[in-house]
Amino acid sequence: MTHPNNSRRQFLTHSAAASLALALPRIAHATPPPPSAFGVQLYTVRTLLQDHPADVLAAIRAIGYRSVETYGGQYSLTAPQLRSLISDAGLAIPSAHFRYEDFDARFDYAAELGARNIVCGMAPKSIADSADGFKRAADQYNLWGEKARKANLRFAFHNHNSDFQNFNGHTGIDILLAHTDPALVQWQIDCYWVAEAGLDPLTLMRQHSTRIQTLHVKDRKPGFPPSTILDHNAQHFTEVGKGTLDWKSIWDYASSIGVRYFFIEQDTTEIPPLDSLRTSYTNLKRILT
Repeated sequence: MTHPNNSRRQFLTHSAAASLALALPRIAHATPPPPSAFGVQLYTVRTLLQDHPADVLAAIRAIGYRSVETYGGQYSLTAPQLRSLISDAGLAIPSAHFRYEDFDARFDYAAELGARNIVCGMAPKSIADSADGFKRAADQYNLWGEKARKANLRFAFHNHNSDFQNFNGHTGIDILLAHTDPALVQWQIDCYWVAEAGLDPLTLMRQHSTRIQTLHVKDRKPGFPPSTILDHNAQHFTEVGKGTLDWKSIWDYASSIGVRYFFIEQDTTEIPPLDSLRTSYTNLKRILT
């Protein structure tokens, strides 16, 4: 039997340690990535999925990825059908992208799919072209965030470079973050599009650490000027580890604030998409371990 004084002493020791741990600030630290951290945004392989979805998903799993994020143009199947197709390949579905235009009708689909995170890919240009437009998008995101909460989902918006347009000293992202409820609306930060806009994703994560939900991971070729115009001239994509972004620092900090999923995505590739995903996976593991 444990002596009462010993029990009390252990309790006080553990309590003091716990209090100290809570008081200390979170700091970035090197942590080997768990396999579950690496996912694929399926937009990368959209052309292959049309004809051979099961084979493509099996190839993604064979590379080493453990999860996928579905995308807005993928929902011709019912949610149970798509969920079965993905899970049969040994892949999880922690997150799903949906279009702004039909987002409101997709909550049941996301729940049936088994996704925990539900992400709006972008607001249409007709809205996200002015400060007032971004405010309207923020109002809509608050409504979707509340609807997501009631459905036990976590809502986030995804950025492009055009979200960093400046309107009288405030960017679109500034407006979205200032006019959305942090308890309801999170941010899926796309590191490439931040860099394309001429900003540092690590700096933004530090400034908005409580808002970051998940990351999109793709690299940017060197030698191109930044741009906040979303067009073909902004596409300087390359595989992770072949560009200019500091993935080690990004990973360390994101991990320290509790980000669990990093979705590799490349909008266009110069090599076959599956080869691109394999290169990014290999390089990222080398960088981080």
